[in-house]
Amino acid sequence: MSLFVQYLIICPLVFLGGFVDAVAGGGGLISLPAYLIAGLPAHTAIGTNKVSSAMGTTLTTWKFWRQGYIQIKLAALCAVCALAGSAGGANLALLVSDHIFKILLLFILPITGFYVFRSKRLKASPENSEQTLTRRMYVIAAVCAFGIGIYDGFYGPGTGTFLLLLLTGIAHMDLNLAAGTTKVINLSTNIAAMVTYLVNGHVIFALGLVAGVFGIAGNWLGARSFSRNGSRIVKPLICTVLVIFFVRILWELLGNG
Repeated sequence: MSLFVQYLIICPLVFLGGFVDAVAGGGGLISLPAYLIAGLPAHTAIGTNKVSSAMGTTLTTWKFWRQGYIQIKLAALCAVCALAGSAGGANLALLVSDHIFKILLLFILPITGFYVFRSKRLKASPENSEQTLTRRMYVIAAVCAFGIGIYDGFYGPGTGTFLLLLLTGIAHMDLNLAAGTTKVINLSTNIAAMVTYLVNGHVIFALGLVAGVFGIAGNWLGARSFSRNGSRIVKPLICTVLVIFFVRILWELLGNG
């Protein structure tokens, strides 16, 4: 498959992933399969997807910073743990062959999708209150950042949803602080994984940058056009992309078998 055709496949789907992410979350369930549908090897797909993901996460992290939802000490601790975990997860992924990794993705993607959409969409806190952080909250946040960092470096989709559920449910953070901390962790894991894959030659940087612009545009449009019933279109869209992904990967695996 030519690079031009790959752009034609990936960019619209990453745009769609950004739109879905703004409406209901779970955009990674579209953006990662987009690269695989276009025929990229599994490690290159994940590494290049980290470039486009990092672009969007950088902007949203800055937005949360401006809104006062990021606490410096907590964010710094979580960032260090997330960087370490993500680098470890990415290096672990690189030990798995491309063929085996694609087989794993056939199982991991639907399981991740199930848990992402089974969780209830959280509502924003009415105001930005200054929450007092305890040592227990710091410890839980650090452990979550490291653990989810490994997951995000190895694979990725659903990271933001899982982090929000952990930080609000276990660490008992208010949603605004949890959301801001999630963005810092997510940005850190994206950068660490991207650098790891880049150093090992598994990133098509130009493709990731262009796709990242499409993802940001999709996120912007999704945020502007969001309505109470907007999330109804999300599940069919993601199911459609996952079916295409399954057919594409199965065809490739059976053809090489």
